[in-house]
Amino acid sequence: MLTDRQKLILKVIIDDYVRSAEPVGSRVIAKKESVNYSSATIRNEMSDLEELGYLEQPHTSAGRIPSQKGYRYYVDNLMEATVLSKGDLISVRELLVQKKLEVEEIVSNTANILAGLTNYTAIVLGPEVFHTKLKNIQLVPINQDNCVCILITDTGHVEKKLVSLPPQLPATQLEQLTNLLNKKLTGTPLYKLSQVLYNEVAKELQRNVDSFEHAMEFLEGIIAEKNVKDARGVFLRGTSHILNQPEFKDLDKVKALLGLFENNKVVVDLFTNQSSSTVVKIGQENKAVEAHNCSVISANYILNGKPIGSIGIIGPTRLDYAKIITLIDYISLDLSKTLGKLYKE
Repeated sequence: MLTDRQKLILKVIIDDYVRSAEPVGSRVIAKKESVNYSSATIRNEMSDLEELGYLEQPHTSAGRIPSQKGYRYYVDNLMEATVLSKGDLISVRELLVQKKLEVEEIVSNTANILAGLTNYTAIVLGPEVFHTKLKNIQLVPINQDNCVCILITDTGHVEKKLVSLPPQLPATQLEQLTNLLNKKLTGTPLYKLSQVLYNEVAKELQRNVDSFEHAMEFLEGIIAEKNVKDARGVFLRGTSHILNQPEFKDLDKVKALLGLFENNKVVVDLFTNQSSSTVVKIGQENKAVEAHNCSVISANYILNGKPIGSIGIIGPTRLDYAKIITLIDYISLDLSKTLGKLYKE
């Protein structure tokens, strides 16, 4: 349990670091109007906060910066509500009230708005990612070496792909594999196909198919997200904004993050929000290793009382959490209203 003095000092450090991106020293804190403690007292408290894991010292002679634990405590206990500026409100309203006939245009607009107002990378998951499901799959042998895989979704999308058969997998087993896939995968959302393949299909294959490993390798290639065209429902905007953040001057970090953006499955998993409220995931709270130096803030948008997609941003852990949470709350609510009106028309 932190004392009131420690809470105040932690809050001042985080607020200052978010603004400046520079380690915060005791003299900087002592000059704040809200702080009535000496530099020596502040240094002692900073040392205690570091031992407790809320602060870090990047260099021996430097001040302190917040740790991921410090940011989490700040978001949960210290963050103050903020009000959006008149300019931000006008920007949102002007773009969302435009006459748009397609859901895709509205969702794309929303991603542009969020990236522009935050200067971070914005991601909006469109309804298609969550609602498009596999209706049927067919494996049609052409010869001993090849077959055609036909994927049909419940939206009517048909995708055909010529695939090679492993030598150890006879064409005579294709009918058995087709029946199993339809039994286990029909009705599964596209972004969950791999998960169901590993959790359910693999067990039954192991029991009933002689060349289990080769069959799994074959099916992995078919079901891989890159072969299922669900990219239309992922709207990514402002990827170049990460280059403006001091935390991402390291080229390897930038490459890892850009690689993450190219993987639709990881993006969907990262931004899928199972909560009814805005969710903040800080650093290693994100499952994707590439996002362990980032924070992700996301919220659902609603249609007819049910969540149909997510909106959010990804940026460094050094975020203006209060402002961004308020902005995402507002935009997700406005997007829900806009889609509600569209579907009524």
